[in-house]
Amino acid sequence: MKQLFAVLKIAFIIMCFVVCAFGSKAQGVNKIKGKPASEIIFIENSWNEALKQAAAQNKYIFVDAYATWCGPCKLLKATTFKNNKVAEFYNSNFINVALDMEKGEGPELAAQWGLQAYPTLIVFTPKGKPVYGTVGFIKPDDLIKFGVQALNK
Repeated sequence: MKQLFAVLKIAFIIMCFVVCAFGSKAQGVNKIKGKPASEIIFIENSWNEALKQAAAQNKYIFVDAYATWCGPCKLLKATTFKNNKVAEFYNSNFINVALDMEKGEGPELAAQWGLQAYPTLIVFTPKGKPVYGTVGFIKPDDLIKFGVQALNK
């Protein structure tokens, strides 16, 4: 009988540990998902994935075409893309993709799209047709205006 109680006690302790450990992680995820993102959430270096998600969600695609050595590109990532209003607008209205134009599929896309400077920001239809673009650093309010203009094209 003592052995049975000992086994049940150990099982109860283990069960409490598992529930507490996994329960708190699940709550943390819900809190993060419940908060709006504080920056634009980008698909990294996958034009095909962006096209697939855009078709499934019927959303335009916002492309950040960048190079790793590009100062204005780094400034966009550190400031404009982390603006709360910008993040809310772009995460709600677009499938966002950041493409390193010197790696992977980047050079082929850069040639196909005729890119000559970075950063280049382009909005595409859900089917991948370009509708609007700009080159260079852009401030948060201007990036929202850019997105609104693209959605109206």
